[in-house]
Amino acid sequence: MQRKKPVIPRTAIFAGGCFWCTEAIFTQLDGVLEVIPGYTGGHVAHPTYEQVRTGTTGHAEAVMIIYDTEKITYDRLLEVFFATHDPTQLNRQGNDVGPQYRSAIFYTNQGQKETAEAYIRFLEEQGVYDSPIVTEVVPASEFWPAEDYHKNYLENHPENPYCQYVILPKLEKFRKRFGEWLKE
Repeated sequence: MQRKKPVIPRTAIFAGGCFWCTEAIFTQLDGVLEVIPGYTGGHVAHPTYEQVRTGTTGHAEAVMIIYDTEKITYDRLLEVFFATHDPTQLNRQGNDVGPQYRSAIFYTNQGQKETAEAYIRFLEEQGVYDSPIVTEVVPASEFWPAEDYHKNYLENHPENPYCQYVILPKLEKFRKRFGEWLKE
């Protein structure tokens, strides 16, 4: 009998605008085990959505991605991250405005930091964007999971106008581009 190889999960933490959008995208990827919306990068302990949305806590809406390194790489997660939000917009994504919607990579080890910085250099050298990339690459700090009603937001609230007009079109575009990487 052949022994099954154990899953070795890793963690990536990204902020790319509204965490409802980011969660909806990353949950689709094969190899992603869990996506947890939350808050990180700020100075308030146990922040709430109501506090973070004011833009005064220093926290960003972010997602913690737990992934299986046998199925998906950190490089691939970075590629999806940069392709599914605008990393040239400072403190905003579309109509979501404020430092809580900033573009940031919260690295958990030196390898993630170096990989993220190298990927940003590559994108800039290739001229992928018309404006400079403003994505922060900063050490991970305490990650505070969001309130339960934010988890699987699109799945639980598909009728919400934000889901209809922002998340679903973004998700459709993502699926067309990265279809071969999706869960079956």
